[in-house]
Amino acid sequence: MSDPAALEKQALQLPTIDPRVRIGHVHLKVADLQRALDFYCGVLGFALTTSRPGAAFISAGGYHHHLGLNTWESLGGSPPPPGSTGLYHTAILYPTRPLLADTLRRLIVAKIPLEGASDHGVSEALYLRDPDDNGVELYWDRPKEMWPQKPDGSLRMVTNPLDLHDLLAELDKAQAQRLVSRAQRSTK
Repeated sequence: MSDPAALEKQALQLPTIDPRVRIGHVHLKVADLQRALDFYCGVLGFALTTSRPGAAFISAGGYHHHLGLNTWESLGGSPPPPGSTGLYHTAILYPTRPLLADTLRRLIVAKIPLEGASDHGVSEALYLRDPDDNGVELYWDRPKEMWPQKPDGSLRMVTNPLDLHDLLAELDKAQAQRLVSRAQRSTK
């Protein structure tokens, strides 16, 4: 059955998933484990939590792993050809806009090209490819009360160009805020 209206009607008849459910981690097949670690840890800043032959597990903030990287079935392999099914991208959520700006800075320094940069109304996102040609989305969510809505109150997502200069300006704002905070602490 591929009629979208019929699929939507059937989906609406099922109970929704518990709101506490979340995606725990993504496990990626890579051709070269060290090359993948150089990108995810060296460029993006994830930390290696553990490894074993042919696999590494990385995270942010001490979680056991947000990403698993392995060569169990892919050592020396090549990406799937265009037109094949599989993962479109892994989306990595940053808690603030300045942290996304810092990640853009890291990508520029490492000469990692962007495939796109979009303002979705609810979020701002950078799109790129990892060394194994896996799609990667790096984004931050605007506060929920800022999400655009349609007249009926439902969510209105858009895809507009993201102003990268404005995003990078967040670095100057964040640095200025740190300096002000430091100055305020030293006067007490």
